[in-house]
Amino acid sequence: MQTANSSGSERMPMAASQLDRLQRRDFDRLAEFVQRYSGIKMPPAKMTMLEGRLRRRVRETGAADLSDYCRYLFDEGGLQAEAVALIDAVTTNKTAFFREPQHFDVLTQRLPELLAERRRVLKLWSAACSTGAEPYTLAMLLAGLAQQAAGPRVSILATDLSTDVLEVAVRGVYPASMAAEVPAGLRARYLLRSRDSAKGLVRIVPELRGLVQFARLNLMATTYPVERDVDVVFCRNVLIYFDKPTQGAVLQRLCGHLRPGGFLFLGHSETLAGLDLPLEALGNTVFRRIGS
Repeated sequence: MQTANSSGSERMPMAASQLDRLQRRDFDRLAEFVQRYSGIKMPPAKMTMLEGRLRRRVRETGAADLSDYCRYLFDEGGLQAEAVALIDAVTTNKTAFFREPQHFDVLTQRLPELLAERRRVLKLWSAACSTGAEPYTLAMLLAGLAQQAAGPRVSILATDLSTDVLEVAVRGVYPASMAAEVPAGLRARYLLRSRDSAKGLVRIVPELRGLVQFARLNLMATTYPVERDVDVVFCRNVLIYFDKPTQGAVLQRLCGHLRPGGFLFLGHSETLAGLDLPLEALGNTVFRRIGS
């Protein structure tokens, strides 16, 4: 560790490390790109976090330091090739099974209503699925319907911007600690424990993984390759990273894929205040699509 009494030769590593910091001009360029590409706001207070997230990319690209990496991105034409990996590095992907459990209670209560109106295929979309806990939670709740001979077919689409988290979601392997909130009956039915108990892992059973289709989708895109008669959309805890105009634009596009009478679930800290959308509130962060 550097101390006030260290010799000049011992100060060299500290001097070198100081070079591996984001210059404000580079941070501003990165923040502008991240917001334009993904909608995520990156205020100056996030500079240290961004430095830490990007150092792995510095190593993997062979850049000398953060300044060299930014020079590659913005001055040497590397931004297009690096865009997906860059966004993967800066996005936050906090998730858990049965997160905000009241939403799943509401969905269960509304199922008879949904099934009465949708007899063939019940369509759900987890629009910011992260590592897959949310769509697999939905699959646990609805797998029984899918197994009924005369019941509706269940289709769950799960999308995210990050390719890294989608790879985890497709594998369906998680730390056993993540399963703590899964009810015991569902845990026994749908989660396989690792044969090596020391690893502390669980895996989603194949029948459940088969109910979920994963795909990469950027909510900032002007159009989404998603059917326009979805019954239920979960888009939770992602709008908080967007400014108000971006929130409105994303929600307007989501509404375009939600059938009249369908339900939209947002995160507990997200609101529609100030936005003109074809939605009516049914409860805290639960909305129904109105109109035709």
